[in-house]
Amino acid sequence: MRTARLGGFLLLMGLAFSAQAKMVHKAVEWTQDGTKFKSVLVYDDSVTTKRPGLVMVPNWYGVNDGAVAKAEAIAGKDYVILVTDMYGEASRPTSDDQAKAATKPLYGDRTLMRKRINEALTQLKAQAKSSPLDVSKLAAIGFCFGGTAVLDLARSGADVAAVVSFHGGLATDDPSLAKQIKARVLVFNGADDKGTMPDADKFMDEMRGSKADWQFVVLGNAVHCFTETDQHREGCAYDERAAKRSYRQMHDWLKSAFAGVP
Repeated sequence: MRTARLGGFLLLMGLAFSAQAKMVHKAVEWTQDGTKFKSVLVYDDSVTTKRPGLVMVPNWYGVNDGAVAKAEAIAGKDYVILVTDMYGEASRPTSDDQAKAATKPLYGDRTLMRKRINEALTQLKAQAKSSPLDVSKLAAIGFCFGGTAVLDLARSGADVAAVVSFHGGLATDDPSLAKQIKARVLVFNGADDKGTMPDADKFMDEMRGSKADWQFVVLGNAVHCFTETDQHREGCAYDERAAKRSYRQMHDWLKSAFAGVP
């Protein structure tokens, strides 16, 4: 009976500890060229094991509750994720028109885009002092506009193990930058994405001119926004099958990249 009571006590203690564990949301702020940025670091504090870090650039709506929720789902107990502010804290788009205006300066000045995404990587590394981040295992993932941003991170020659782009723009201002790529590059686009797929051939030619380990995955019957659960309009719609397939391949790709194996 005493043993049973002790076992019950330990079980309750374990449940209490689990109840205390939570997904941490930590504001990460920095200033670059006079603009203040406010990103969010996301990780599960129920385990203290060091884990890989991901710079995550959301779709063109930037840092919001939906982006943080997506980061939570991806992070689990596997990653520390920096949900990255690419616009500055004063810009939080709530409409397509606002989002288009926020991305326009970055699409128009890809040097600026690369500068900002590289600073985000630097800021993620700095979180190793206060989070379970393994700085020897870093990568980047991005969605829509964010996919474009992480591809530019790779083109900049950033020292990351991998970048993964979901329904992101494929075009570049300078194809020769591909020669600088150190990361393993994994790209997912919908076969029926009329916004990004017209650049597919040029993108593959660009990658062929690099020394990168790259893979371009075309998802049948999928359009733009296939990982965005709140999108259900023509040409930009969530596709559960495409999302699950691409996430599964992303995890495998990252695991292999961090392990240094093919």
